[in-house]
Amino acid sequence: MDRPLPPLDSGRFVAARSQDVFVDVEGVHRRQRCSTPCATVRTSRPAAGKKANPLAPRDTAALNWCVVVDTMNFSFWARGRGQVCISLYGHSFLLTLLSPALGVPITDPEYFSRMSLEQLRHVLRSDNTTPMPMLVERHQVLTEGGRVLLENGGNCRSFISQAGNDAQKMVELIVEKLPSYRDATIYEGKSISFYKRAQILVADFWGIMEARGEGDIPNLDWLTMFADYRVPQALVYLGALRYSNALTDTLKNGELLRSGDRREVEIRGCSIWSVELIKEHLCKLVQERDGVPCNINSAIIDFYLWPYAKKLEKEMSHIPIHHTRCIYY
Repeated sequence: MDRPLPPLDSGRFVAARSQDVFVDVEGVHRRQRCSTPCATVRTSRPAAGKKANPLAPRDTAALNWCVVVDTMNFSFWARGRGQVCISLYGHSFLLTLLSPALGVPITDPEYFSRMSLEQLRHVLRSDNTTPMPMLVERHQVLTEGGRVLLENGGNCRSFISQAGNDAQKMVELIVEKLPSYRDATIYEGKSISFYKRAQILVADFWGIMEARGEGDIPNLDWLTMFADYRVPQALVYLGALRYSNALTDTLKNGELLRSGDRREVEIRGCSIWSVELIKEHLCKLVQERDGVPCNINSAIIDFYLWPYAKKLEKEMSHIPIHHTRCIYY
């Protein structure tokens, strides 16, 4: 297979050919709600600030922690009564379950590379009878991630240093070394990629490094939004995306879309391109208003849109969320 198009080019490619999802340029230009100060937006990711991470400020554990969390950050939803229902866990709940206060050395690759399924089941136990979805798959990718770190210097800092502190090279390294991060598919005969978790991992590294005062990561503008379930719903709500009637009915009926399904690919790809246009429009407005270059990137917009969608969850309930059971998001 040819090397996939990178996420931004993939989003552009999909948006130009999409049959059931459409980027509404007028809707993009009508919305300026993302024009939140960058510093405020960045703190919406749990890894972005010191207070959200109780680990020692300059050791390798905090970056290892990102690998553990982002490696298992997928498929937080379950079926309800006759249909797909809301998330039971979510990223924030996963962070709580993995808290170092549990006394488990979860940030040590020596430990989590050999962690048994039962040990992980115990760590990820809930307070009700509903099991964590895809626990076997989470165990597989977590132990795989631990082995990769051990083979590449023994910790995340040593591993990621091979990418030369460049966002694009970091994503490419993660995808090359960690098979579970290879979020790619075929659309209209073209190999494309979204790399949702790989990009989040790089963004979380950025957040920790910035909070520690260790400098910035170059080439962050290469990152796109992180194509998942919740942000597309917010984009539809804001008028930046539109679904066909057929797709809307399919999603409202609770039909699951397999990973790589044309409609699933179109939702994710058009979301990427929509946020890219939002970014361009915001930067244009900032330049016109303040006469200075804009430093908003697509990751920052995603960091704003995801909690925005959670906050307005009830108001957006009429807009269906697509669901796909996979390890990529």
